[in-house]
Amino acid sequence: MTSPDADARRKIVNRLRRARGQLDAVLAAVEGDAPCREVITQLAAVSSALDRAGFAIVSSAMKDCVDEPEDGTDGLTAEELEKLFLMLA
Repeated sequence: MTSPDADARRKIVNRLRRARGQLDAVLAAVEGDAPCREVITQLAAVSSALDRAGFAIVSSAMKDCVDEPEDGTDGLTAEELEKLFLMLA
């Protein structure tokens, strides 16, 4: 059984890999002179995948960085975490 941290990390990596694949599809569509509708649809998929990965990272940070700071540091403050979250909005 994987730990919750390892499971969250695996899901984030999978989302980022999916976004990379979708970005490759956007590039291929543009290079192949695909119709505008196809390019925009692929681009929207990339954007959504990146947003979801970002939200998952911030969500994971809420537990890892606020509750359990690393290396003896103070970790992220609630204000810092909120600022990171809003950068994704």
